[in-house]
Amino acid sequence: MNDLKDNVREATAFLKSKLGRPIETGVITGTGLGDAVGPLDDALVLNYADIPHFPVSTVVSHSGRLMAGTLTGHPVMVMQGRFHLYEGYGPRTVTFPVRVMQALGVRHLILSNAAGGMNPAFRQGDLMVIRDHINLTGENPLVGPNDDEWGPRFPDMTATYNRSLIQLSRRAADGLGIPLKSGVYAGLKGPSLETPAEIRYLKTIGADAVGFSTVMETIAAVHAGMQVLGLSTITNINDPDRPVPASVEKIVAVANQAAPVLNRLIEAVVAQIHTGALS
Repeated sequence: MNDLKDNVREATAFLKSKLGRPIETGVITGTGLGDAVGPLDDALVLNYADIPHFPVSTVVSHSGRLMAGTLTGHPVMVMQGRFHLYEGYGPRTVTFPVRVMQALGVRHLILSNAAGGMNPAFRQGDLMVIRDHINLTGENPLVGPNDDEWGPRFPDMTATYNRSLIQLSRRAADGLGIPLKSGVYAGLKGPSLETPAEIRYLKTIGADAVGFSTVMETIAAVHAGMQVLGLSTITNINDPDRPVPASVEKIVAVANQAAPVLNRLIEAVVAQIHTGALS
């Protein structure tokens, strides 16, 4: 834990020397969604490799860049690409950027991802606000010694995804004429995609969408006292009775097509957060 905390301090000090302003809102983009935020005004762009102790993205469509600037006139930090358990990273490495954001003073964290849809009402390209998740990764970033300065030993997860942010995102979507579904996200470790039997099981336990990210970051952010908003882009439909092979290339293509719509929604959410619309 001491080494991790020292690494967070060094990365934070480096970023503070570059930023020159406080940041209250962070965004982490998912597969094919690197352009779902921005362009930012007065943007600072850093490669992850240039930030002390930052992991490096190894997945296609994750550009591995950190951007900081203003969006709708408000300061934000955007991670273009994240880290996954299936890349071989441990949960504390996956959530290292969340700890850095915590140290920088980020209070609101918007997480986006590409997900397979299982709810029969979902269609390819839909956006879904995450109202809850099911952690099926077998991992947790809080395992091990707890640092009370970072958060409590046993954080409450009753309202993991902030209810006020969920309502705000719905109002923003309505104002933009963007249909916004709601559902439970199942987080798996990956990288193999789900079998029809696994999809059937996930539907049985109440999941509406499934993916390989977001859950670790959310747990760390809630532990840190952040307010979390999760937004999934439904890139493929998983029907166990009519299975259709999925490919990463198709998933990325659908996410790329949906990115401009997600961009509009995130812009509206950021604007409303900073104009007092968040109760």
